[in-house]
Amino acid sequence: MIAVGLACLSAALFGGMSVALAMALRRSSDTGLGTVATVAVAFVVAAVWAVAEIPARGVHASAAWPFALAGLLSPGAAQLLVTLGIRESGASRVSMVFGTAPLVSVSIALIFLGEPLSVPLLVGAMLVVAGGVELARERDRPAHLRRIGLVYSFVGVILFATRDNLVRWLSGSTSAPPAVAASAALLGGGLLAAAWVRPVLTRASLRAALLFVPAGLCFGSSYVALFEAYYRGRVTVVSPLIATESLWGVALSILLIRRTELVGRRLVLGALLIVAGGALIGAFR
Repeated sequence: MIAVGLACLSAALFGGMSVALAMALRRSSDTGLGTVATVAVAFVVAAVWAVAEIPARGVHASAAWPFALAGLLSPGAAQLLVTLGIRESGASRVSMVFGTAPLVSVSIALIFLGEPLSVPLLVGAMLVVAGGVELARERDRPAHLRRIGLVYSFVGVILFATRDNLVRWLSGSTSAPPAVAASAALLGGGLLAAAWVRPVLTRASLRAALLFVPAGLCFGSSYVALFEAYYRGRVTVVSPLIATESLWGVALSILLIRRTELVGRRLVLGALLIVAGGALIGAFR
Protein backbone atom coordinates (compact mmCIF):
# COMPACT_ATOMS: atom_id res chain seq x y z
CA MET A 1 0.00 0.00 0.00
CA ILE A 2 2.90 2.35 0.76
CA ALA A 3 4.36 1.70 -2.70
CA VAL A 4 1.03 2.71 -4.28
CA GLY A 5 0.93 6.00 -2.35
CA LEU A 6 4.55 6.81 -3.17
CA ALA A 7 3.98 6.06 -6.85
CA CYS A 8 0.99 8.40 -6.95
CA LEU A 9 2.97 11.13 -5.16
CA SER A 10 5.82 10.72 -7.62
CA ALA A 11 3.36 11.02 -10.52
CA ALA A 12 1.87 14.25 -9.17
CA LEU A 13 5.30 15.79 -8.67
CA PHE A 14 6.47 14.68 -12.12
CA GLY A 15 3.41 16.33 -13.65
CA GLY A 16 4.33 19.49 -11.78
CA MET A 17 7.87 19.24 -13.15
CA SER A 18 6.57 19.06 -16.74
CA VAL A 19 4.46 22.18 -16.37
CA ALA A 20 7.16 24.08 -14.45
CA LEU A 21 9.63 23.16 -17.19
CA ALA A 22 7.25 24.39 -19.89
CA MET A 23 6.81 27.70 -18.06
CA ALA A 24 10.58 28.13 -17.73
CA LEU A 25 11.17 27.30 -21.40
CA ARG A 26 8.79 30.09 -22.39
CA ARG A 27 11.35 32.52 -20.94
CA SER A 28 14.53 30.62 -21.83
CA SER A 29 14.60 28.17 -24.74
CA ASP A 30 18.06 26.80 -23.87
CA THR A 31 17.20 23.11 -23.41
CA GLY A 32 20.75 22.16 -22.50
CA LEU A 33 20.94 24.68 -19.68
CA GLY A 34 17.41 23.77 -18.61
CA THR A 35 18.27 20.07 -18.40
CA VAL A 36 21.44 20.60 -16.39
CA ALA A 37 19.78 23.09 -14.03
CA THR A 38 16.75 20.85 -13.45
CA VAL A 39 18.84 17.76 -12.71
CA ALA A 40 21.29 19.72 -10.53
CA VAL A 41 18.50 21.07 -8.32
CA ALA A 42 16.93 17.61 -8.21
CA PHE A 43 20.24 16.16 -7.03
CA VAL A 44 20.39 18.67 -4.17
CA VAL A 45 16.86 17.69 -3.10
CA ALA A 46 17.71 13.97 -3.13
CA ALA A 47 21.02 14.56 -1.32
CA VAL A 48 19.29 16.53 1.44
CA TRP A 49 16.77 13.70 1.85
CA ALA A 50 19.61 11.15 1.96
CA VAL A 51 21.41 13.12 4.69
CA ALA A 52 18.19 13.30 6.72
CA GLU A 53 17.90 9.50 6.52
CA ILE A 54 21.45 8.74 7.69
CA PRO A 55 20.53 8.13 11.36
CA ALA A 56 17.94 5.52 10.38
CA ARG A 57 19.42 3.93 7.24
CA GLY A 58 23.06 4.89 7.00
CA VAL A 59 24.77 5.84 3.75
CA HIS A 60 26.25 2.75 2.04
CA ALA A 61 27.52 5.01 -0.75
CA SER A 62 29.84 2.33 -2.12
CA ALA A 63 26.80 0.22 -3.00
CA ALA A 64 25.16 3.03 -4.99
CA TRP A 65 27.45 3.10 -8.04
CA PRO A 66 25.17 0.86 -10.19
CA PHE A 67 22.42 3.44 -9.76
CA ALA A 68 24.76 6.12 -11.09
CA LEU A 69 25.12 4.02 -14.24
CA ALA A 70 21.34 3.65 -14.46
CA GLY A 71 21.15 7.43 -14.18
CA LEU A 72 23.00 7.74 -17.48
CA LEU A 73 19.82 6.48 -19.13
CA SER A 74 17.48 8.54 -16.97
CA PRO A 75 17.69 11.32 -15.98
CA GLY A 76 20.78 11.71 -18.17
CA ALA A 77 19.78 11.16 -21.78
CA ALA A 78 16.05 10.89 -21.05
CA GLN A 79 15.73 14.27 -19.33
CA LEU A 80 17.38 16.05 -22.24
CA LEU A 81 14.87 14.42 -24.60
CA VAL A 82 11.99 15.34 -22.28
CA THR A 83 13.12 18.97 -22.19
CA LEU A 84 13.33 19.03 -25.97
CA GLY A 85 9.92 17.38 -26.21
CA ILE A 86 8.26 19.91 -23.90
CA ARG A 87 9.81 22.80 -25.82
CA GLU A 88 8.53 21.45 -29.13
CA SER A 89 5.15 19.93 -28.17
CA GLY A 90 4.14 21.40 -24.80
CA ALA A 91 3.76 19.97 -21.30
CA SER A 92 0.26 18.50 -21.64
CA ARG A 93 1.00 16.51 -24.81
CA VAL A 94 4.37 15.27 -23.58
CA SER A 95 2.67 14.22 -20.34
CA MET A 96 0.29 12.12 -22.42
CA VAL A 97 3.22 10.39 -24.13
CA PHE A 98 4.57 9.48 -20.70
CA GLY A 99 1.36 7.51 -20.23
CA THR A 100 2.64 4.86 -22.64
CA ALA A 101 5.48 4.00 -20.26
CA PRO A 102 3.62 1.13 -18.54
CA LEU A 103 3.42 -0.82 -21.78
CA VAL A 104 7.20 -0.68 -22.11
CA SER A 105 7.92 -1.17 -18.39
CA VAL A 106 5.51 -4.04 -17.90
CA SER A 107 6.78 -5.77 -21.04
CA ILE A 108 10.38 -5.56 -19.81
CA ALA A 109 9.40 -6.71 -16.31
CA LEU A 110 7.46 -9.70 -17.61
CA ILE A 111 10.21 -10.82 -19.97
CA PHE A 112 13.38 -10.12 -18.00
CA LEU A 113 12.33 -9.95 -14.32
CA GLY A 114 9.86 -12.82 -14.35
CA GLU A 115 7.08 -10.79 -12.72
CA PRO A 116 3.64 -12.45 -12.86
CA LEU A 117 1.06 -11.46 -15.44
CA SER A 118 -2.60 -11.08 -14.47
CA VAL A 119 -5.69 -9.95 -16.34
CA PRO A 120 -6.17 -6.71 -14.29
CA LEU A 121 -2.54 -5.70 -14.91
CA LEU A 122 -2.93 -6.34 -18.62
CA VAL A 123 -6.25 -4.48 -18.89
CA GLY A 124 -4.89 -1.59 -16.85
CA ALA A 125 -1.84 -1.28 -19.08
CA MET A 126 -4.05 -1.32 -22.19
CA LEU A 127 -6.27 1.44 -20.80
CA VAL A 128 -3.18 3.53 -20.23
CA VAL A 129 -2.07 2.93 -23.81
CA ALA A 130 -5.57 3.84 -25.04
CA GLY A 131 -5.01 7.27 -23.55
CA GLY A 132 -1.94 7.61 -25.74
CA VAL A 133 -4.03 6.67 -28.78
CA GLU A 134 -6.33 9.61 -28.05
CA LEU A 135 -3.31 11.87 -28.28
CA ALA A 136 -2.45 10.46 -31.70
CA ARG A 137 -6.00 11.21 -32.89
CA GLU A 138 -5.91 14.81 -31.71
CA ARG A 139 -6.28 17.50 -34.38
CA ASP A 140 -6.83 20.75 -32.44
CA ARG A 141 -3.27 21.35 -31.29
CA PRO A 142 -1.69 24.84 -31.37
CA ALA A 143 0.09 25.66 -34.62
CA HIS A 144 3.38 26.42 -32.85
CA LEU A 145 3.62 22.92 -31.35
CA ARG A 146 5.61 20.39 -33.42
CA ARG A 147 5.13 16.60 -33.60
CA ILE A 148 8.87 15.96 -33.39
CA GLY A 149 8.57 16.74 -29.69
CA LEU A 150 6.35 13.66 -29.29
CA VAL A 151 9.09 11.54 -30.90
CA TYR A 152 11.69 12.93 -28.49
CA SER A 153 9.36 12.18 -25.61
CA PHE A 154 8.65 8.60 -26.66
CA VAL A 155 12.37 7.81 -26.91
CA GLY A 156 12.66 9.31 -23.44
CA VAL A 157 9.84 7.02 -22.28
CA ILE A 158 11.78 3.95 -23.46
CA LEU A 159 14.78 5.13 -21.46
CA PHE A 160 12.55 5.82 -18.43
CA ALA A 161 11.06 2.33 -18.64
CA THR A 162 14.47 0.67 -18.92
CA ARG A 163 15.69 2.68 -15.92
CA ASP A 164 12.62 1.65 -13.91
CA ASN A 165 13.34 -2.03 -14.41
CA LEU A 166 17.02 -1.57 -13.61
CA VAL A 167 16.14 0.21 -10.37
CA ARG A 168 13.68 -2.52 -9.39
CA TRP A 169 16.24 -5.23 -10.19
CA LEU A 170 19.06 -3.47 -8.33
CA SER A 171 16.89 -2.68 -5.30
CA GLY A 172 16.54 -6.39 -4.52
CA SER A 173 20.23 -6.83 -3.75
CA THR A 174 21.61 -3.47 -2.65
CA SER A 175 22.30 -2.02 0.78
CA ALA A 176 22.05 1.57 -0.52
CA PRO A 177 18.95 3.37 0.86
CA PRO A 178 16.47 4.74 -1.72
CA ALA A 179 17.45 8.40 -1.31
CA VAL A 180 21.16 7.55 -1.68
CA ALA A 181 20.38 5.49 -4.78
CA ALA A 182 18.29 8.34 -6.20
CA SER A 183 21.11 10.80 -5.49
CA ALA A 184 23.58 8.54 -7.31
CA ALA A 185 21.27 8.26 -10.33
CA LEU A 186 20.77 12.02 -10.46
CA LEU A 187 24.51 12.61 -10.11
CA GLY A 188 25.30 10.21 -12.95
CA GLY A 189 22.58 11.68 -15.14
CA GLY A 190 23.58 15.25 -14.35
CA LEU A 191 27.23 14.64 -15.22
CA LEU A 192 26.23 13.06 -18.54
CA ALA A 193 23.91 15.96 -19.38
CA ALA A 194 26.57 18.52 -18.47
CA ALA A 195 29.22 16.70 -20.53
CA TRP A 196 26.86 16.42 -23.51
CA VAL A 197 25.60 20.00 -23.68
CA ARG A 198 28.58 21.71 -22.02
CA PRO A 199 26.63 24.82 -20.98
CA VAL A 200 28.59 28.06 -20.89
CA LEU A 201 28.11 29.52 -17.42
CA THR A 202 27.86 33.30 -17.67
CA ARG A 203 26.06 35.72 -15.42
CA ALA A 204 23.12 35.76 -17.84
CA SER A 205 22.98 31.95 -18.05
CA LEU A 206 23.06 31.63 -14.27
CA ARG A 207 20.08 33.97 -14.05
CA ALA A 208 18.31 31.90 -16.68
CA ALA A 209 19.12 28.72 -14.74
CA LEU A 210 17.12 30.06 -11.79
CA LEU A 211 13.99 29.78 -13.94
CA PHE A 212 14.34 25.98 -13.76
CA VAL A 213 14.58 25.75 -9.96
CA PRO A 214 10.83 24.98 -9.49
CA ALA A 215 11.09 22.18 -12.06
CA GLY A 216 14.15 20.80 -10.29
CA LEU A 217 12.44 20.85 -6.90
CA CYS A 218 9.50 18.90 -8.29
CA PHE A 219 11.78 16.52 -10.16
CA GLY A 220 14.00 15.77 -7.17
CA SER A 221 11.06 15.11 -4.87
CA SER A 222 9.43 12.94 -7.53
CA TYR A 223 12.65 10.97 -7.99
CA VAL A 224 13.02 10.18 -4.30
CA ALA A 225 9.37 9.07 -4.10
CA LEU A 226 9.88 6.95 -7.23
CA PHE A 227 12.87 5.10 -5.77
CA GLU A 228 11.08 4.59 -2.47
CA ALA A 229 8.18 3.07 -4.42
CA TYR A 230 10.37 0.73 -6.47
CA TYR A 231 12.13 -0.46 -3.31
CA ARG A 232 8.71 -1.57 -2.04
CA GLY A 233 6.68 -2.62 -5.08
CA ARG A 234 6.85 -4.42 -8.40
CA VAL A 235 7.36 -2.65 -11.70
CA THR A 236 3.98 -3.94 -12.89
CA VAL A 237 2.35 -2.10 -9.98
CA VAL A 238 4.42 1.07 -9.69
CA SER A 239 4.92 1.94 -13.37
CA PRO A 240 1.22 2.13 -14.34
CA LEU A 241 0.53 4.31 -11.31
CA ILE A 242 3.39 6.61 -12.29
CA ALA A 243 1.54 6.99 -15.60
CA THR A 244 -1.14 9.03 -13.79
CA GLU A 245 1.42 11.78 -14.30
CA SER A 246 -0.51 12.35 -17.52
CA LEU A 247 -3.56 13.47 -15.58
CA TRP A 248 -1.50 15.79 -13.40
CA GLY A 249 0.31 17.22 -16.41
CA VAL A 250 -2.93 17.90 -18.26
CA ALA A 251 -4.74 19.25 -15.19
CA LEU A 252 -1.91 21.61 -14.25
CA SER A 253 -1.58 22.71 -17.87
CA ILE A 254 -5.27 23.65 -17.89
CA LEU A 255 -4.83 25.52 -14.63
CA LEU A 256 -1.57 27.35 -15.34
CA ILE A 257 -0.78 27.49 -19.09
CA ARG A 258 -4.13 26.87 -20.76
CA ARG A 259 -3.77 29.58 -23.40
CA THR A 260 -0.54 28.23 -24.87
CA GLU A 261 -1.35 24.53 -24.49
CA LEU A 262 -4.88 24.56 -26.00
CA VAL A 263 -6.06 21.52 -24.04
CA GLY A 264 -9.01 19.86 -25.76
CA ARG A 265 -11.43 17.03 -25.09
CA ARG A 266 -9.21 14.31 -26.53
CA LEU A 267 -6.40 15.19 -24.14
CA VAL A 268 -8.77 15.12 -21.18
CA LEU A 269 -10.29 11.81 -22.33
CA GLY A 270 -6.82 10.34 -22.75
CA ALA A 271 -5.85 11.44 -19.26
CA LEU A 272 -8.98 9.85 -17.80
CA LEU A 273 -8.24 6.56 -19.58
CA ILE A 274 -4.75 6.58 -18.12
CA VAL A 275 -6.08 7.24 -14.62
CA ALA A 276 -8.60 4.40 -15.02
CA GLY A 277 -5.77 2.06 -15.98
CA GLY A 278 -3.66 3.16 -13.03
CA ALA A 279 -6.59 2.71 -10.64
CA LEU A 280 -7.19 -0.81 -11.95
CA ILE A 281 -3.55 -1.71 -11.40
CA GLY A 282 -3.65 -0.32 -7.86
CA ALA A 283 -6.89 -2.09 -6.95
CA PHE A 284 -5.59 -5.51 -8.03
CA ARG A 285 -1.97 -5.07 -7.00
